Amino acid sequence: MIFELVEKSEVADILEKALKGSRISEKEALELFNADSLNFIGYVADFIRKKKCGDVVTFVVNRNINFTNICINNCRFCAYRRKKGDKDAYTLKISEIIKKAKEAEAKGATEVCIQGGINSELSFEYYLEILRGIKRETNLHIHAFSPMEIKHISEKSGYGIKETLKILKENGLDSMPGTAAEILVDNVRKVICPEKITTKEWIDIIETAHRIGIPTTATILYGHVESYEHVVEHLGIIREIQDKTKGFTEFVPLSFIHKRTELYRKYNTQGSSGLYDIKIHAISRIFLDNFRNIQVSWVKLGKKLAQIILSYGANDFGGTLMEENISRAAGASEKLLRKEEIVNIIRGAGRIPKQRDTLYNVIS
Repeated sequence: MIFELVEKSEVADILEKALKGSRISEKEALELFNADSLNFIGYVADFIRKKKCGDVVTFVVNRNINFTNICINNCRFCAYRRKKGDKDAYTLKISEIIKKAKEAEAKGATEVCIQGGINSELSFEYYLEILRGIKRETNLHIHAFSPMEIKHISEKSGYGIKETLKILKENGLDSMPGTAAEILVDNVRKVICPEKITTKEWIDIIETAHRIGIPTTATILYGHVESYEHVVEHLGIIREIQDKTKGFTEFVPLSFIHKRTELYRKYNTQGSSGLYDIKIHAISRIFLDNFRNIQVSWVKLGKKLAQIILSYGANDFGGTLMEENISRAAGASEKLLRKEEIVNIIRGAGRIPKQRDTLYNVIS
């Protein structure tokens, strides 16, 4: 039946190729983005999802800990950043970070996700003490420090990227978020995050982490000034990295929250449409044939749209988070979800909820 449906689509040959398990090209992915055949694309994405993952939808019980909002960068998509001296600027003490981690473990968390601003006053020892303290006091998996943070920590340490990552791993770093990717096209980065690491730097840091045994996620930030061509170029880069390293645990599309950002004020970028949200998840599932896990961010999209996207290629619902500061600063309003609520949302989509750890081992 599905083949008969695809034959009616304007991109039938591409979708049939994907259904048969063949890799589609970047040019073909761009054709899918430009096509009006969303439902046909969705059928194929869901077919591939089911073939790879069955009907299980995973989630992780975790806590976000954003240890500082002081940042020397000025990313135009960010409303979280504060300058030193701002009345609401903060940096957590190591003891406060450890307390949050212990509270999370007591509530059933298996992971802490730790990220913060690029605060020039923090020492290399501060980052090491975050890792040591959490490992000393808990059994939590530490998922921490984006590639931008890694570059900053490396500069603080006086070591190169590889040596810095090795030291962080020895002191408790288990995996890394693949954030700071935004769009891996430098012309776009010059508009949205001109002071951030370049595409090449992001790739080099990620590949180095993978080579020394630190797995990472892969992300994309979409819905601002990018074009479909930029999205496809980004997807091509992470697919190529995964071919080389097999170090990505999942791909996470992140929809731009615009309300309180400079990017919105300056360029009137009002975020993505619901159709774009669905399309990028579905096409990512089709194009990223070397990824098992596609995560939907309920924080960015809201729980109802996130639930729908479970029928358009996604097989993971992310985490409980327990606290969330960065998206909320930009204007996200979705109430944080408890484990039981995530389970009910997944069941409501007709899927089987399973709690996982950071590396996608099923716990229950």
